[in-house]
Amino acid sequence: MAHPLTEVSTDAVPARDRLHLWGDAVWRLIGGLESDAFGDDAFAGHITSGQAGYVNLCQLDVSRHRVVRTPSLIRGSDRAYIKVVAQLEGRACFEQNGRQVWLSPGEWSVYDTTRAYAVSNPDAVRQMVLMIPKEQLPERKLKLDDLMVQRFSGTTGVSRLAWDTMRAAFAELPTMSDAAADGVADVITHLVQLSLLERNGQQSLLSQREALRDRISQYIDRHLGDPDLTIDRMAQALNCSKRHLYNAVADDEETLAAMIQRRRLEACLRDLRHPAHAQRSVTDIALSWGFSNSAHFSRAFRAHVGCSPSEYRARAFAPVVLLRGELLHAH
Repeated sequence: MAHPLTEVSTDAVPARDRLHLWGDAVWRLIGGLESDAFGDDAFAGHITSGQAGYVNLCQLDVSRHRVVRTPSLIRGSDRAYIKVVAQLEGRACFEQNGRQVWLSPGEWSVYDTTRAYAVSNPDAVRQMVLMIPKEQLPERKLKLDDLMVQRFSGTTGVSRLAWDTMRAAFAELPTMSDAAADGVADVITHLVQLSLLERNGQQSLLSQREALRDRISQYIDRHLGDPDLTIDRMAQALNCSKRHLYNAVADDEETLAAMIQRRRLEACLRDLRHPAHAQRSVTDIALSWGFSNSAHFSRAFRAHVGCSPSEYRARAFAPVVLLRGELLHAH
């Protein structure tokens, strides 16, 4: 059995009645929404809609407008949907749960009809809107609230497969059999779910790496003066593998060993130029910050600063003289 598309257009009605007709059509096809046209008189809209199994698909060609879903409208609804919006032309702003995202052509996003939201289209747009019953996207693996109103690309990854499938499904819907339409609904839902899982995994991985990196930084600061501070001991103390430690700083410009040495050198620099440590020997300061011997410290210091520790200290405590109105260190 074919799945004919239904069309609603404002072209045949007077301008003063167009927004009312549009609002009725949107209410019936996409759900309870309040619509306005930014006060414009020249409003025009066209909706083409169809059904693939449990997924409703609509394509909107409409002049600039905005829609709002309020708590009172939500209370009057008996179904919960995840809406998918694929931006085909123009730009649109989506807001929900304090989050805002702008979509450009080739991008898509999702939002939850059980939560208040607003969509602003400051210019004419062409969009595809899909409504997937929320129960079709089980939350056992997804924190849906964290994934709503985010930007997905139609050009890379699983989200590109979802984009291509949504567009192809709408184009082929009139010729599909019932069995094919049911299968397409499952495929679309699965690809949207995989896109959300991929994004969820990226966020989880990112947050885990950032948390581990913070723990690494704090551990190094606490044990900077310990000459036995090693990657092995750090991994044991933080209850993770060395590979996880290396991965946590993989995007940084320095290795863990280089980070430890740099921080030790920075601590030595502070002590060498601080008057409170003026009577301490260079070796004592170096050993107090975890350097195992003065020779290694001197080599590392010169490579980092460009002079020896003694020369650096001498310059730091050189008397200051006034010359032609400028403060200069005496040499």
